[in-house]
Amino acid sequence: MIVDFSFLSLVIWLPIIGGLMVLINGDNNWTRPLSLLVSVVTFIVSLFLYIGFDLDTHQMQFVEQVSWIASYDINYHLGIDGFSLPLIILTAFSTIIVVVAGWEVIQHRVSQYMAAFLIMEGLMIAVFTALDAVLFYVFFEAMLIPLFLVIGIWGGPNRVYATIKFFLYTFFGSVFLLIALLYLNHVVGSFSILDYQNASLTMQEQTWLFLAFLIAFAVKVPMWPVHTWLPDAHVEAPTGGSVILAAITLKIGGYGLLRFALPIAPDASMALDWLVISLSLIAVVYIGFVALAQSDLKKLIAYSSIAHMGFVTLGLFIVFRIFANSASGSGAVLAIEGAVIQMISHGFIAAAMFLCVGVLYDRMHTREISAYGGVINTMPMFAGFAVFFAMANAGLPGTSGFVGEFMVILAAFQANFWFAFLAATTLILGAAYSLWMIKRVIFGEVTNDKVSALTDINRREFMMLASLAGIVLVIGIWPAPLIDILHSSVEHLLTQVSQSKL
Repeated sequence: MIVDFSFLSLVIWLPIIGGLMVLINGDNNWTRPLSLLVSVVTFIVSLFLYIGFDLDTHQMQFVEQVSWIASYDINYHLGIDGFSLPLIILTAFSTIIVVVAGWEVIQHRVSQYMAAFLIMEGLMIAVFTALDAVLFYVFFEAMLIPLFLVIGIWGGPNRVYATIKFFLYTFFGSVFLLIALLYLNHVVGSFSILDYQNASLTMQEQTWLFLAFLIAFAVKVPMWPVHTWLPDAHVEAPTGGSVILAAITLKIGGYGLLRFALPIAPDASMALDWLVISLSLIAVVYIGFVALAQSDLKKLIAYSSIAHMGFVTLGLFIVFRIFANSASGSGAVLAIEGAVIQMISHGFIAAAMFLCVGVLYDRMHTREISAYGGVINTMPMFAGFAVFFAMANAGLPGTSGFVGEFMVILAAFQANFWFAFLAATTLILGAAYSLWMIKRVIFGEVTNDKVSALTDINRREFMMLASLAGIVLVIGIWPAPLIDILHSSVEHLLTQVSQSKL
């Protein structure tokens, strides 16, 4: 029975059906406007979810449940909470940016390109709304197909290698997820994710389930040492592929840990928190140094993404140390909320930085940092945006990049001083590789004739970058609306993880 108006089904199937219409329509003058119309309408529908969202409850909202495969009790079961809503809006907005970014750049198989992103949008939103394990798994796997095609068809010279590596890593993790979900169905007797969260499991069961979830979602985040597919995928992907990969796909890993690992296996999460914390701190510190050594713009930003996502996993798992220290429960709330805000913030900032690289690549067809220098002299407006987003990436106060990291670091102090100390090194390392990149690319004298011939951003590019800059500033200055969305769901999750199932 559908409880509310089917907003969730609408926001899922509108872009999928719209993408199929674009695909059938083929390459003509209507391809781009139709793609933009579908993405804009989907975003507007996602805003209705925000308008109708009740901030005072942790219960799932906009719930839809219809029997799908009755003989196995598999349902088309959808619903959202405070963790889902911001990610849905981020996905819908990012798709608009991708469509606009490819407006002039993509000239080959335009309808297929646009359709791939619209279909992928619906599938990713479905991942954030699915409350049936089989439904979640189907969408979790299906969303990889359009991204695989985008990189494989419109990618760079080594796109075949990048797509195969991407597929092998993600498929490896998905196998463990499938096994865990099937075992939970055996124990609980249903495929409801909410029932899984209330299941009584032994410590041994929780440990194996937690490790399966960790492997599955660590690949998506990606955490060290299963991160090596990401730089290759980013380098070979077209600009739109990099934007969606950084803004949304990585966030599914963090969302999976929130939805599955922590509430289903809280005792194992507590027992093995040292593992996730260690891997997170390695990502923050070691990968930060790796970013410093990069000569390719996309690789530098890709490694930066891995380091920043380390804050997400760190924030999710230091809560157990905060509880162990009998610190204020507000520290645990701060950690989880900081981790989710970091996910959202990174989605906007990373998307903007890859768009900036795309603007340069469209003009000079190279990503090598050494090929640039003095860009500010020929592209002053672009240089302003590039510097702003680099500063946001480094965690400049007043930008969204500062909010999530600062909250996680504050919470880390309540867990362990050294956790906070090591996490805080990102403020130095992030500034180091961001400023190094900006110095080499943007400032100084014009280094060659190609740079001197550059033209500044046009109206389309300005609108893309300006909209992202505005969001980064708003979240940085006024994060309260985002925190309000999260708060009830965060408190409920902490109640779940603080209560032993043994």
